Amino acid sequence: MAGTLTTITTPEQAVARIAYLSSDVVISVQPSLASDSEFSSHLKQLAKQKEQSLVAKTSDAVPEIQSVRHNNDPLLSVFTPIRSGQLVSVTTTSSILLPSVAHLYMLADLPVVVHVALGPKGFPDYSAITSIRNSGWTFLQSWSLQEAQDIALSAHALAIRSGKGVIHFFDPSSGAVAESIEGASADVVRAVLNLDNVRRFQSAPISGSGIYADDGRVAVVSEQPEPLALSSGAATDPAAEGEVASPLLTSQSSVKSSQQSETSTPPSVSTATTIESAAPLVSSEDIYKYVTGIWAQLSQLVGRQYNAFEWTGPESAENTIFLFGSDVSLFSDAIAKAQSGDSFAGAGIITPRLYRPWLGAKLIDTLPKSVKRVAVLEQVSRKTTKWGPVLIDVLTSVKSAVGGVETIVGYQLGYITKDSVKQALSGVFQNLTLEKPVQNLEVGEREVPQETSEYDISKPKLELSYTKILDQLFGSRAFVANSLDSDNAGVSRTISATPEYGFGSLLARKERRQKFVAEVKEAASNGRFLTEVPKRALAKWVASAEDAKKSEEAAEEVVSKLAIDNSTPAKALLKNKAFFRKQSLWLVGSDAWAYDLGNSGLHQVLASGENVNLLIIDSTPYSERAAADANRRKKDIGLYAMNFGNAYVASTAVYSSYTQVLQAMDEADKFNGPSIVLAYLPYFGEHESPLTILAETKKAVDIGYWPLYRWNPENEKKGEPNFSLDSERIKKELKAFLDRDNQLTQMMRKDPQFGAVLDQDFGTEIRAQQKRKAKDAYNQLLEGLFGAPLTILFGSDGGNAQALAKRLGTRGRARGLKTIVMAMEDYPVEDLPTEENIVFITSTAGQGEFPVNGKPLWDTIKDSTELDLASVKYSVFCLGDSHYWPRKEDRVYYNKPGKDLDRVLANFGGSHLAPLGLGDDQDPDGYQTGYSEWEPKLWEALGVSKVDGLPDEPPPITNEDIKISSNFLRGTIAEELLDTSTGAISAFNQQLTKFHGTYMQDDRDVRDERKAQGLEPAYSFMIRCRLPGGVSTPKQWVQMDDIANELGNETMKLTTRQTFQFHGVVKAKLKPAMQAINRALMDTLAACGDVNRNVMCSPHPSQSAYHREVYSWSKKISEHLLPATTAYHEIWLTDYDGKKTQVAGDAVQDFEPIYGSTYLPRKFKISIAIPPHNDVDVYAHDIGLIAIKGNDGHLLGFNLLVGGGMGATHNNKKTYPQTGRTLGFVKADQTHIACEKVMLVQRDHGDRKNRKHARLKYTVDDLTVDVFRSKVEELWGQPFLPAKPFHFDSNVDTFGWIKDETGMNHFTMFIENGRIEDTADFQMKTGLREIAKVHKGEFRLTPNQHLILSNVADEDLDTLKKLLAQYKLDNLHFSGLRLSSSACVAFPTCGLAMAESERYLPVLISKLEACLEENGLRQDSIIMRMTGCPNGCARPWLAEVAFVGKAYGAYNMYLGGGYHGQRLNKLYRSSIKEDEILEIMKGLLSRYAKEREQGERFGDWTIRAGIIKATTDGRNFHEGVVEDEEEEE
Repeated sequence: MAGTLTTITTPEQAVARIAYLSSDVVISVQPSLASDSEFSSHLKQLAKQKEQSLVAKTSDAVPEIQSVRHNNDPLLSVFTPIRSGQLVSVTTTSSILLPSVAHLYMLADLPVVVHVALGPKGFPDYSAITSIRNSGWTFLQSWSLQEAQDIALSAHALAIRSGKGVIHFFDPSSGAVAESIEGASADVVRAVLNLDNVRRFQSAPISGSGIYADDGRVAVVSEQPEPLALSSGAATDPAAEGEVASPLLTSQSSVKSSQQSETSTPPSVSTATTIESAAPLVSSEDIYKYVTGIWAQLSQLVGRQYNAFEWTGPESAENTIFLFGSDVSLFSDAIAKAQSGDSFAGAGIITPRLYRPWLGAKLIDTLPKSVKRVAVLEQVSRKTTKWGPVLIDVLTSVKSAVGGVETIVGYQLGYITKDSVKQALSGVFQNLTLEKPVQNLEVGEREVPQETSEYDISKPKLELSYTKILDQLFGSRAFVANSLDSDNAGVSRTISATPEYGFGSLLARKERRQKFVAEVKEAASNGRFLTEVPKRALAKWVASAEDAKKSEEAAEEVVSKLAIDNSTPAKALLKNKAFFRKQSLWLVGSDAWAYDLGNSGLHQVLASGENVNLLIIDSTPYSERAAADANRRKKDIGLYAMNFGNAYVASTAVYSSYTQVLQAMDEADKFNGPSIVLAYLPYFGEHESPLTILAETKKAVDIGYWPLYRWNPENEKKGEPNFSLDSERIKKELKAFLDRDNQLTQMMRKDPQFGAVLDQDFGTEIRAQQKRKAKDAYNQLLEGLFGAPLTILFGSDGGNAQALAKRLGTRGRARGLKTIVMAMEDYPVEDLPTEENIVFITSTAGQGEFPVNGKPLWDTIKDSTELDLASVKYSVFCLGDSHYWPRKEDRVYYNKPGKDLDRVLANFGGSHLAPLGLGDDQDPDGYQTGYSEWEPKLWEALGVSKVDGLPDEPPPITNEDIKISSNFLRGTIAEELLDTSTGAISAFNQQLTKFHGTYMQDDRDVRDERKAQGLEPAYSFMIRCRLPGGVSTPKQWVQMDDIANELGNETMKLTTRQTFQFHGVVKAKLKPAMQAINRALMDTLAACGDVNRNVMCSPHPSQSAYHREVYSWSKKISEHLLPATTAYHEIWLTDYDGKKTQVAGDAVQDFEPIYGSTYLPRKFKISIAIPPHNDVDVYAHDIGLIAIKGNDGHLLGFNLLVGGGMGATHNNKKTYPQTGRTLGFVKADQTHIACEKVMLVQRDHGDRKNRKHARLKYTVDDLTVDVFRSKVEELWGQPFLPAKPFHFDSNVDTFGWIKDETGMNHFTMFIENGRIEDTADFQMKTGLREIAKVHKGEFRLTPNQHLILSNVADEDLDTLKKLLAQYKLDNLHFSGLRLSSSACVAFPTCGLAMAESERYLPVLISKLEACLEENGLRQDSIIMRMTGCPNGCARPWLAEVAFVGKAYGAYNMYLGGGYHGQRLNKLYRSSIKEDEILEIMKGLLSRYAKEREQGERFGDWTIRAGIIKATTDGRNFHEGVVEDEEEEE
């Protein structure tokens, strides 16, 4: 920064820059973490540019910028760094000063600088300064842009020299109109600061002590020679010349000084008989010496002069203004331009530059001897005494001095403009020169045009999530006392939002209701109503007045009766009709209340025992928890409240468990006493993405940082535990409390499965201990073996690198080497310099990144400065794909982890065993091509390349091996379900459970955090139901909802295969969930796995009779092709009795008449379309059946297509999506047989060696359609008939109400991406449950993940329409793009996901909808789909525009799919991120709107416009790709 010339345009910029240059730590006080202050934007920019501070001792000399919300007790953040020897400055507005007064007293004797921009903007209130004037700080003031820079620098230099806190205050608007200035050079700043004094302070940290007790520390003087360079133009003072004292910080308890003045000679006396005198405290005179010395030095360096009191005017002036306000130049200019007849002509102005310490003698010295009258103008809006504080200062100083001042008059300064200043001055001086002037006159306007303050109290939009739930639960009963929307006449928003005010308001509210109840009792007995009816209603209400539910019911009647009566007593009661309901009384606050529980009002609420409820929203993100700073650490309100013993306490998180939030709020309302509901809503900014909030919440809850629990002291009366844990892990502080209260033991007895996780402390040391233990165990195992050591470390995300490493280890041991194989993350890096031979095998993740289990080691190595690998021999092999990133600028990502690691190890002195090996998926044998060249070089380097008698390696276990040895899908699943030591099952059984309809997954949002905590991944299971045709009864819907609530993660997914899918089912709940599904007359058998999966059927509500006929075939085909094994019933539908009983009998061997013991080579999917709707994407499946209606209106049969399929692998051109090809027509009664024979041909001819080539589409392409048809016909014993004509015109859903030919009604509702859940804004899941309770028809799940409320009779329409409206399920006012969109689950549960999908697509569409509006396309249906990987679960390859995850945040973009689902799309752009996606899409949409022909669809237009080439067959899917052609050019 030394050579940088900076242009300064605002006082805040000038101050921020000086603070940055002069501090180790800058506390940036902001309106919110999402909104920058006028200071913080500049501070962040400097830090981003890595500009260097002159004093910061960090490695890069960049000071730490700590952003703190203005209402989060910001000065707490000062204590820890200042006591550790770091220079701290604070940039803030004046709003924090009064609330921080206690801290100001504690910090006064520490060299802290607080820069204060006075507020409110436009006309600041200086009472914020006068109110804290006696806090022991030094106060400096500036009035212009240039002064702001110079005085800011003076403040830092003075703090360092005096050892005391300095507050620099200014009105930012007074300097905002000035021309820009040049920033102070680094040389000037360095000279004025005196870096010797800086280092002296930094090298002597202060021992820590509490912030609530005075530690006795004061600033004392230590005489040291500090030469000052003076110039003739400098402000001089005798006391400022010569040597200036420098402070030492010491405690009053110490009377010794370790230093003596080097400029004085102490008397020669015996040290044995002398006690050193205490070092003198820094006095006001010392401060004056220091600051005038600083200003003298500044004057010589920059030519500008400053004084403690500044005088402007003639030396002969008799009248003067003492101005303590903002715009000095406004008054000085007016006086300078005064006419001879003006009363203020020839007057002077004096202003305090050094406001505290107040130096009356210096004021007298500054006033010319000619002055007789002084007008004191104070810009203080909140005056608490009759006389202004500055007036008292001036009176005390001037009246006690010998001089000619006769009159001193105080004025309250209001808002003055250029137009009104002359009039204001005339009034001031006319009064001043009267024989008896009037004191305390107001000058200027009282009503000031205020700008909106960025620090005004406001309710963050995100926090509405919880207040909306209050409204939903309690409706008109909810009363939030400190709501910003409340009418608090005459009370500022800041005060009315405080807990103290709210608590008082609640007490008053309770008293008013008690009074109202008494009035009602009196009216019920003696009221003079027109009839006796109101009395009876009132008497009935009084009996239930304190019961929330009953009083609510009675209130409706009593209000109605009073309204009808309309008498005077009735009208009087109706004025307060809100009190007829027993209100749910709430205070809503933030985590700012958690820093000082005693002063925040919480203590008073708890101690009162009053029946009020507190909702406290904590917004601190888990990843930004301030664990290192004890003074900034929030107190645990939950523990604090539970220790009182009289309070209900709940800890909730709406993004973790919506149901638990509802339960907690309801219980809090019912609890008779104080209730605290802690609500977690972490966010970094006001417009934070829900994805970020969700991820932060899940980490916090999963690790135990924010446990979900409920504590109800009244439970003890019922014989139930007070404490209910609603999440799996608690933090150690909470565990200690529960241990003491004996609750944890009770809970572990009640729920033993929680024991393991409850008993773990919350810490990060576990992981390091595990690493060391694992390494030591390996070493112990290898002791006694001969041969050279070889350590093999792997980083793997897909399993290939891990498999290679393990195989290499096996081969090494066969050659006599002592081999260790482990994941990179498990290796203790400190052992690396001691290794003799080490090998790294890593795959490439994301954009050239290390896999998750390799990243910790890489992060440690790359940032190390001390590794010495001179004695280490190493080799690296990396797996990648040279075509994965086709753009030139992205090719650096190819095998980047291996290349970076190889380079860094060499830089640390390591020597190669074998050169860097690179495996490329594009080679003939994939990565094996490069590996087969690299491995022999490694053995040769180790001297074991020629070893005789090496054993044959067993072939790798394949899926086919697993199926064969599984005993018809049994494996050891039943045994592993009983293992409570882990939430996982073995890889072998993971393959088998797919056949049973469940996948093991883990929550990837918390995977890294759990790894850091030494925990296994958060394993859970996805369960997919088998539901042919997607038809469910209302009773089944309620049962599915129960399963989601009680056994899953409280959500359901409607899949693209028309069925229910549950997520988050932990292993202990897996079998109960399967049994609950069975009780609902469903199952999960064959919902996944290498079998025929759920058979789809178009829901087609417009032809209900015909639909039922076609739908019956989906059920028949599904049942016909169901696996025959009895393993499903044995494992899932029998009780836990410790025995494994085969349903078919122990002596009977299962038999699969269709599948055989190896089942199919890969998954098999069948769908049935009913023209003209292709909503099932019939071309995308192994078998596609197109229903053909006969002339009589009944089903005639089906056109049968084969060989469709969506799965592919990025950049592997041997894999591709494909559309189905027609074999011919099949009569209805032969449909299930024809499907069976197609499946049998695939069973016998499908590729069982290469699973990437095992789907039916490849079998058909390899055999050709004609040959495949002949094989099916041979098995079937009859030929296919010629295909019948049909027509498709859409593959999207038709939303809204329609009536079918039988007169029944059907409503298709929009369920975005099929996710059924409740949020604070949208209670979808609850609404659908309520509908299911009264619905008499059926639910139909659509292939596009939406839902049809089907078969509604006319007489039931009103009831269902009301429910749909109540829960906003009738809202169809979405863009055509959103209505036509679809996404797979992807993160966080899908292990294959490379990028977000379900959680991100709605966000992307929202960012495109403005463009749609601009181009008149809002209502146009454009089919957009997104998947997290190329497996294609949402059938992206048929969409008009599709985004397929490539890496986190990066997608391949495809264009040109057919609107009817009849044509594949083609790759348009690779690996693009959101900004590119938006730019491309906006351009395409704009062109489409202008260029399209009548009725032309978006996908068709992209082909006609030459943007993309049409894909006519899956085999040319990779041909003619735009980026390939651009590359060739």
